[in-house]
Formats: sequence, structure tokens, C-alpha cells
Amino acid sequence: MIFQKAKPQPSTKQRGDVAEAAALVHLQQAGLRLLARNYRTPGRGGGEIDLIMRAPDGTCVFVEVRQRCSASHGGAAASVSTLKQRRIAFAARHYLMHLASLPPCRFDVVAVQGAQLEWIKGAFDAN
Repeated sequence: MIFQKAKPQPSTKQRGDVAEAAALVHLQQAGLRLLARNYRTPGRGGGEIDLIMRAPDGTCVFVEVRQRCSASHGGAAASVSTLKQRRIAFAARHYLMHLASLPPCRFDVVAVQGAQLEWIKGAFDAN
């Protein structure tokens, strides 16, 4: 009898990277332009933004990509907690400080569950 090695399962980071790449392609096909990817604030306790995009109307779109295998525990979109929203808003303010003029902005979530991708525009506010 011949035994085959089981294929190693992709890590959470690898699955997240695949979801982020799929979200980027989807958003670009919808006409958004990539400004920054994995934008991080300096220091500890800051925030990170998966994708910063520019919409055709000039809106700066801060995108959080969340990936889950199933809808258990509320699914991918529900995993963007209030604390995560605050950290994203903090990082967005840091990013905007470096611009000459402030564009209109919004916070979107791209939720990836299995093969399904859902783009939630204006998912939360910076308040």
C-alpha cells in the first residue's frame, strides 16, 4: 500500500492574501484605481488598511478585506469589529494628513466567503 502525503493547508495569512488579491481585481474591474496596499501607521497600536482606492468620482475608498470559510459566527462582514473600524479610521486619518487637499472618503468592506465576494460600500463611518 502506498501512502500519499496530505497537502498542507494554506495558512490564514495565505488565504487572506488570496482574498485581498481577488478583492483588488474586483474593485479595479469596477473602475477603482489602487493608491496603496497594506498601508500601516508607524508605531505600535496603530492601524492598517488593506486597500486604498480612488473611485472614478475622486472619492478615496478605504477598503477592509475580510475572508472567512463559512458564515458561522456571523461571517466575514460581521468580523469587522468596532475596534477594527477605529483602527482603520485612525490609519485613514494618518494617510489623509499627507495629501494636499482632502477628497471625499468612505469606508468599504469586501467580504469573501468561500467563492462568494460581497462588496459593501459605505460599510461604516469614521466616527
